[in-house]
Amino acid sequence: MINRFQKNVSLSEVHGTINTNIKGSWWKQVFVFFGPAYLVSVGYMDPGNWATDLAGGSRFGYSLLWVLLMSNLMAMLLQNLSARLGIVRGRDLAQANREAYPKFINIALYTLAEIAIAACDLAEVLGMAIGIQLLTGLPLMYGVMITVLDTFLLLFLQRLGMRKMEVFILGLIAVVGGSFLIEIILAKPNAAEVATGFIPRLENKQALYIAIGIIGATVMPHNLYLHSALVQTRKIQKGDEHVRRALKLNFIDSAIALNLAFLVNAAILILAATVFFKTGNTNVAELKQAYILLPAQLGAKIASMVFAIALIAAGQSSTITGTLAGQIVMEGYLQLRINPWLRRLITRLLAIIPSLVVIIFFGEDKVDGLLILSQVILSVQLGFAIIPLIHFVGEKRLMGKFSITPLTKTFAWIVAAILIYLNIKLVYQGIEEYFSRDGYWFLKSVIIVSTLALVSLLVYIFFHPWISKKKTEKPIQIHQESLTLQHFDVPGIKTIAVALDFTVHDEKLIAYALKQGDRESKYILIHVVESASARILGRQSDDYETRKDQERLEFYKNQLSEKGFNTIARLGYQKRAKEIIRIVHEENVDMLVIGSHGHTGLKDLIYGETVNAVRHELNIPVLVIHQ
Repeated sequence: MINRFQKNVSLSEVHGTINTNIKGSWWKQVFVFFGPAYLVSVGYMDPGNWATDLAGGSRFGYSLLWVLLMSNLMAMLLQNLSARLGIVRGRDLAQANREAYPKFINIALYTLAEIAIAACDLAEVLGMAIGIQLLTGLPLMYGVMITVLDTFLLLFLQRLGMRKMEVFILGLIAVVGGSFLIEIILAKPNAAEVATGFIPRLENKQALYIAIGIIGATVMPHNLYLHSALVQTRKIQKGDEHVRRALKLNFIDSAIALNLAFLVNAAILILAATVFFKTGNTNVAELKQAYILLPAQLGAKIASMVFAIALIAAGQSSTITGTLAGQIVMEGYLQLRINPWLRRLITRLLAIIPSLVVIIFFGEDKVDGLLILSQVILSVQLGFAIIPLIHFVGEKRLMGKFSITPLTKTFAWIVAAILIYLNIKLVYQGIEEYFSRDGYWFLKSVIIVSTLALVSLLVYIFFHPWISKKKTEKPIQIHQESLTLQHFDVPGIKTIAVALDFTVHDEKLIAYALKQGDRESKYILIHVVESASARILGRQSDDYETRKDQERLEFYKNQLSEKGFNTIARLGYQKRAKEIIRIVHEENVDMLVIGSHGHTGLKDLIYGETVNAVRHELNIPVLVIHQ
């Protein structure tokens, strides 16, 4: 069984938890691999996609359908490269970057990845809030704040396991897909006219801006991190045959899932083109406008309700996968693991704050512009995820016979070149437009320096494999290389402390402590008084609880002394963790025995995490006894 606390695997709580070596029908064996790509695909149909698809369809008709198709083909290629990295090397993209690049480069890449996740979550917050407003009539600001509650939904789903989370996500995808199937049936688009949208063309600069937004909304950088980790939830047997089979089945999984996402995006754009562009409503770029106008154009009130329900489902499904991506990025780059609910809360607050600022100071009518901007930000981040990915999966030294072929590598670099070129062109247009207006020289200087820094970073990560002198992979594991075992002598345990909480478990803790030493050892009994008087007065406290705790501690000490054990009683005050640490240091303790109540999630926040707080501050063995 995988240790849920190990730090050298992706998503350690669910890593390798789904067994792929099962007996039964061929479909049953294949089905066990299906799931990761569907979690990834929800990012391709989130509210950010809706905003860009609606804007593209209402302003330019069917003419940007080719951009959607191109984006989908790019996504299929890149997501399969991401899955290959995870299956073959057992690394997610963040871990692979950490191994390959210097620390200062990884800090920059980590920052950019977090910005991308925040931009993605911004779209999800706004989309869900708008959906809630459309269904209930609540002000948008309240809808934004309500989205905080989905933090607890994620916590609940993670407790159920990966497979059940995948089923939940598939259910939300079905809601979105079914909703737009109803909308398309009501809209009745002309198939011949729709087909003309697959002819490549861009009418003007605004079309380019929307096109890049569509690409950014479709090919998302955080999805590359996500997919490389999710495929590792499957426990794949060792051997080339099993790896090759996993790669093949994950390709099928990706092809089905991403084509479904393409159909949803195409349906949104076609709906906007049929219902709005063809009727002269070319400025419908806002989700609320679409909600209001749909019943009038389609002649059915259900159209608007279905639209709002699908919007909430899309936002909710995307927010779950966005949190997983954030966890992967933080653990991979920083080797920092925090509770998923806390990670989710931080990510959500980073999205809520700019949303509330825009709503309060600029009004609700600017929200859809913020949605499109979030997708453009995502697109700008793409190069920093794609370039390392292509390097990694194309390196024979690390991938062996499973490195990508020269033809696949060529196509991958062409995709990267197109995306980077479009991004540079977009940034240049934005800077040119801003500099043509009067503005603060300081802001202009910051823009210039930031742009040069990003371009330099992009150039560095592209040329790094050729300029780097490193010939071996820097291990991401926190452990050193394996050594021949020779030295088994350890210092004797002479002083053992046991932290008591005066419950029925005290006897169990003392018993474990006695087992670690002998009659020559010294035993320190520790208890921390947590009364109001003790917290304020410390050692000067003399309230009833303090006196009773001292008496009980002495009672334990006397019993052990009578049995021939050298025992000392030490009472602590105020904060439990700090007092235990202080006494351990003062008594030069060799080992600490402490009880764990097994609190997780919200209870940790309520009751505190004494065990973690203590063990991180001590450099002696800490024996944790589950109570």
